[in-house]
Amino acid sequence: MPGALDMCLVQTLNRQMGCMGGQQDAIQKQQDMITQLTNEVLAAGHKPLPNGPQKVTSYNGQRLKEAACLGVIRLDYDYPPSPGDIDCPDSFGYDVFYRVVPGLTFSVCQGGKLTKGVEEEFIEAVQWMDGRGVSGITGDCGFMMYFQTLARKNTHKPVFMSALAQLPAVTCGYAKDELIAVVTANGETLKPMRPLIKDECGIDPDEMRYIFVGCQDVPGFEAVELGNKVDIEKVTPGIVKKCGAVLAKYPKIRAFLFECTELPPYSDAVRCAFGLPVYDAITNCNFFISGCQDNERFGINDWQKKWDGKQADYVFGANLTHEDKMKMVNKARD
Repeated sequence: MPGALDMCLVQTLNRQMGCMGGQQDAIQKQQDMITQLTNEVLAAGHKPLPNGPQKVTSYNGQRLKEAACLGVIRLDYDYPPSPGDIDCPDSFGYDVFYRVVPGLTFSVCQGGKLTKGVEEEFIEAVQWMDGRGVSGITGDCGFMMYFQTLARKNTHKPVFMSALAQLPAVTCGYAKDELIAVVTANGETLKPMRPLIKDECGIDPDEMRYIFVGCQDVPGFEAVELGNKVDIEKVTPGIVKKCGAVLAKYPKIRAFLFECTELPPYSDAVRCAFGLPVYDAITNCNFFISGCQDNERFGINDWQKKWDGKQADYVFGANLTHEDKMKMVNKARD
């Protein structure tokens, strides 16, 4: 009987090995098919999408996509941005391109209504971004969410004009009795936008789970509204103190969402101080851009150019014609 038992074991092992071999063959065939189809698509070239030509070029005998990049629509508002600010190119690990909308001042943006002329300039900026081949479009002011629909009508690229675009995903990550603190430059000025947030984000900002926090009384942060350079070292303790106070009042807060585009420089300090996640304008952009980047850990590789690590030079008012520059409230140099 031992011999028969050994034979049964051998037969069982052989069957298992055969199954594993069959699975490996199937996996290999699938990988070969994916490679073949990919090569055929690359060889044939990509058809242009309705919103503009695909940026494909020849490199080492292969046709590669351009590296993913971001388009930022800027206010007609010049100020010295700090690293972490959305208007500072060094805040990103990929190319970023800027274009000012003449006449779109902060007060106009905050009001949420555009004149016909400024609307035309805004559409032109979106179309310029499209032609530049950006992977997604955002704005340098959270109040640009007012123009989210307008931007979407003029591009097929993802549009995320405010850090609040992340709020639905952040909300989904926590139970209904857990809280999310939404930190803004000024809590009062954001109140008129709440119906729009409900419409665009599909969440009700008036629910008890959202705690809105204004930073208008943080020492040094008033420089944002005045258009002056913000002293990051001076302001950081105040932002941390502000977040600590709201956390002490609402201990069920599980995450912070920084709505203002000039708040990301303080995200790390808050993460470090309280061990809670902080989502901001930069994490918002990174999320959408990551959907357009090659994942080197798995799948097919080498289908996309690598970013060279160098940001395109930009000065306020660049990428505009002389005529457009003349329309700006804050004049740019030629």
